[in-house]
Amino acid sequence: MNIAAALDILREKGYKFTGKRAKMLEIFVEENRYLSAKNAFQFMRDDYPNLSVDTIYRNIKLFEKLDILESTEIKGETRYRYKCSKDHHHQIICTDCGTVQKIEMCPMEAVSTTPEGFTITHHKFEIYGYCEDCKP
Repeated sequence: MNIAAALDILREKGYKFTGKRAKMLEIFVEENRYLSAKNAFQFMRDDYPNLSVDTIYRNIKLFEKLDILESTEIKGETRYRYKCSKDHHHQIICTDCGTVQKIEMCPMEAVSTTPEGFTITHHKFEIYGYCEDCKP
């Protein structure tokens, strides 16, 4: 998905296109990593000096609801990233800078049984650690 596709989703669902929303999407695409709401606020405050953190949170939640952003928790803080694709995949996430690398296999292939009466509808698998640049 690109920024134009995300803005199309906003319009299709009846939400306004605003400069702030476009800028937020641009930041998430350009950074291509998990960011906190605070990070997004810091990237935007020079362009929008009167911006509130509440506006950031409201838009992040909207983007998440519309399946534009995805989230994870790193060190007790929710972080967000532009939804990379609709294809099934898993990832390794740096707990310092939030960069992501795709894992080329699915761990569910190793699951041979599920509890009786339980139907799996979806799953998420993430591995956390440090990328080469952030390694302590």
